[in-house]
This record gives sequence, C-alpha cells and structure tokens, in this order.
Amino acid sequence: MPRKTKKVFEGSMVALVTPFRRGKVDEKALRKLVKFQIENGTDALVPCGTTGESATLSHAEHRRVIEVVIEAAKGKVPVIAGTGSNSTEEAISLTRHAQQMGADAALLITPYYNRPTQEGLYRHYQAVAKTVDLPIIVYNVPSRTGVNLEPQTMARLSKIENIVALKDAASNLRQTADTIEMCEGRISLLSGDDFLLLPMLAIGARGGIAVIANIVPDLMAELWDAWLAGDWARTREIHYRIHPLNRCMYLETNPIPVKWAAYKMGLCADEIRLPLTPLAENFRPQLEQEMKELSLIP
Repeated sequence: MPRKTKKVFEGSMVALVTPFRRGKVDEKALRKLVKFQIENGTDALVPCGTTGESATLSHAEHRRVIEVVIEAAKGKVPVIAGTGSNSTEEAISLTRHAQQMGADAALLITPYYNRPTQEGLYRHYQAVAKTVDLPIIVYNVPSRTGVNLEPQTMARLSKIENIVALKDAASNLRQTADTIEMCEGRISLLSGDDFLLLPMLAIGARGGIAVIANIVPDLMAELWDAWLAGDWARTREIHYRIHPLNRCMYLETNPIPVKWAAYKMGLCADEIRLPLTPLAENFRPQLEQEMKELSLIP
C-alpha cells in the first residue's frame, strides 16, 4: 500500500520568546508578539521551545502559553507547540494537551539529561506518536541535551506516519546531508541553527525555526521567499545582512540576547527567569549597534 503524503511544514518559522512581567507570563505582550510575527510574514509560530524558556515554565504556564498563542494566531498561521520533555509520559501529556487546544503540530526536543541510547530515542518518539494524531517535529540539539539523534535513528522515525519533520540544530552539515539522504523525502528538514540556514537550504532543508526571527521576521520571511523564487543573489544578500546581528544573538546563552533585543524594540519586558540573567552590560553596545544598522531601533 502506498504511503500517505505527510503534511509539509516549511518556510520561515519563529522560536517565540515567552514574555514575563513581575514573575508571571505576560499574556498581553505574548499576543502582541504573535501579531507582530504574522504581520511580518512569519510562516509558523513555535511557542515553548528553548527560546521560550520552556525549562522554567510550570506545567500550567506551559499549557497557557500554547493556548494564548493559538488564540492569538486565529488560524492565520500554523502553531507548532513545544511539548518535549526528558520524561516520555510528560511529553505525552503536553502533546495531548496541545492537540486538544488545536495546535497544528508539536515540536519535541530529544530527552535531555537522561542521555538515552538511540533505541531509547526511537522508542520515546514512537510512544508519543502513538498517542496523538498530531504531526510531530523532532528536535535535535545536542549542545543542549547531551545526546545526538543519529541519521539512522531519524530514518527509522521518518517511517512513522505522523512524524513529519526534523528541526536540526546539530551544527553538522554532513550529518544534515546524511539525514536528508537516509530519510528519502519522508520528512521536511528544518534548520535549527540560524547561522546555517542558507547552507542547509542549499542541501535540501525546507526552511527553519529561527531565534533571530523574533526581531527580524520580515527579513527572515524575505530570505525564504527569495530562496523559493530562485533569487540566489538576494538570498545571500539577506544572509550576510543579518549575519552580524546573528552573532550577537549568541553573545550569551540564548534567549538572553534576543529577549533583550525584543525589549529594546518595545515588544516585551527584559525580564528573564533564573538561572538565566539579563544581557550583561558590556554586550549591550554591540547588540544595540547591530540593531541600529538594521533600523530596528533609533
């Protein structure tokens, strides 16, 4: 029997920051962020990922952030809810909730801290996929989790009907190419490393879930549109135009710099949760200068 065609997720997507005010999720600012993204061409919203400080959200906050983003998006763009955990049962619970709330897909990070084997990673995603009808995007970021999802394992996972994409933040283009080759077109591969978006597009990626899209969603959308149109010169031009700002996004641990940049643009407060701290004073002039170069601030 031929396989069903999997739902395609592609384009310029944003790993949304979670705004806080006086220790609580700032729902008004969150809705403002969603509006800003949609108005500036973002193809999909990804709340409660690494950039959204999911590790310090309570379960109630996590669920509420996803609900607010879905409500604010009003079906205009897909919402890919971050529902990953190092506990398989917890990941199942969060993913079920996202489906109930009307999310279009779920993004699940590889289990962190536990350091599962490749077989354990396979069974983790298999267990979640069996419990929901929601499309699932696997998220591989070894620098955060201490474990790497190998191409052979992703190839196995790509044969599960509702596993539709991989957010690849392994920062290894050979591994990316091996993954695309081994999955034989069954999934969309999405860049999870803003620096490597263009190279990854060149070898077969279908877009990216970007940190920098929080503050330059229009340029990220334009880069994707130029790529789709075959305008290689314009694609490269935008890539290098935002490259210095991209460097600033990693002056300190993500999402410290991007959240401070969003604050400078009036999108949210500069509040961030411990153990993360606001951007160090000595880095602020460098980030401000690059933001001025792009006319993001006066």
